[in-house]
Amino acid sequence: MGESRIAAWRYAWAFPWAFPNTALGLVGVLLTHLSGGEVRRYQGTLEASGGFARWFLRRVVGAQAMTLGHVILGVTPLALLRCRAHERAHVRQYEQWGPFFLPAYFLASFWAACRGRHYYRDNWFELDAERSERSERAARSGLPGVRGYWH
Repeated sequence: MGESRIAAWRYAWAFPWAFPNTALGLVGVLLTHLSGGEVRRYQGTLEASGGFARWFLRRVVGAQAMTLGHVILGVTPLALLRCRAHERAHVRQYEQWGPFFLPAYFLASFWAACRGRHYYRDNWFELDAERSERSERAARSGLPGVRGYWH
């Protein structure tokens, strides 16, 4: 089987595998839309900002953006733009871990805290997203010998 066919199969399975988490995100999309926020498609994801997403992220989560499967919630469109590379790394993680992502994420936070580390900054999934974000930025800057994740 050729490399492009393998990639196509992998991509076709990524959506249903991540869907339990995406379903949670779709609730956020619906509430954001109903509360006057913006919703748009972007490279295989739905991005929602303003309205409910802004309220939820500021009051409940304390973040500028958050990913649930193939849904990215952001406080504002600018926050989505700034956080896009990091959040798309989380989309990749959801595609790999599927319905096990959220339990694994919380377990990684718990493990970091048990080791005296920060539950968020030292979470393995966050560290991986930061590495992917740095790699993508380096690739966009045209540095020789650096290949970004999203190629």
